[in-house]
Amino acid sequence: MRYLWLTALTDIVESLRARWFLIYTLVFGGLVVVLFAYGLAESRIMGFTGLSRLLLTYIQLAMAILPVFVLITTVRSVAGDREAGVFEYLLSLPIPLSAWFWGKIFGRFFVVFMPVFLALVGATIWGLIKGGEIPWDLLIYYSALLMALAWCFLGIGMLISTLARSSDVAQGAAFVVWLTLLLFLDLILLGVLIQEHLPAETAVMIALINPMQVFRTATMMLFDPQLVLLGPSAYVILDTFGQAGYITYALIYPIVVGVICASVGYFLFRRSDLP
Repeated sequence: MRYLWLTALTDIVESLRARWFLIYTLVFGGLVVVLFAYGLAESRIMGFTGLSRLLLTYIQLAMAILPVFVLITTVRSVAGDREAGVFEYLLSLPIPLSAWFWGKIFGRFFVVFMPVFLALVGATIWGLIKGGEIPWDLLIYYSALLMALAWCFLGIGMLISTLARSSDVAQGAAFVVWLTLLLFLDLILLGVLIQEHLPAETAVMIALINPMQVFRTATMMLFDPQLVLLGPSAYVILDTFGQAGYITYALIYPIVVGVICASVGYFLFRRSDLP
């Protein structure tokens, strides 16, 4: 455990000094500033006002930005160290491979999640200063959803990084994965359903394999409990899971996907020719 946390701390320190982390932090911090600047905190849509409206908009934007940032920055972990010749040096040190691999994962998770979470905290503090009502339930739920989404794509990124032999290939594969998941949201699946005459239940189940679709639907459920915006597919989701069941599924499923991908990546990492 000592080597694991030392590796995590080393990865955190290296990431904090990297240029991508500065850009990453400015993106999410800038999102909150822009949303406040355009007055979204005072607007009213479907009964949501104040900070609730801002959090709702922020979470929808984060759904598209967070996964690609996590993937692009994470896939360089193993592939980049392999290219830089770090493994030859690593094998000469008394550091278990498991401590190095999982230490990098935990360190990277802290780095990618904290700017997102701090942006939410900053919005909350600003709301308190302005005397607004703080939607604590939304804040806690959205923070948990973002944590689950970040962990999911962190695991996927580590798996891609383990499989790829160069950082360029890893980044290309990461972008393809993100673009594929982004494309296979509601509209694409609706077209498949119409063309292939698939049962509605089958199309919905395929959609809910996509972590980004799970995240998107879960964020909609708090302001639209009946999922009216999803049309007839809402009946399949609510009949299968129920509201509380789906919220639980949306929190657990991405974490499970991330753990499985990271575990497979670690298994392949141990069996691979490190140099």
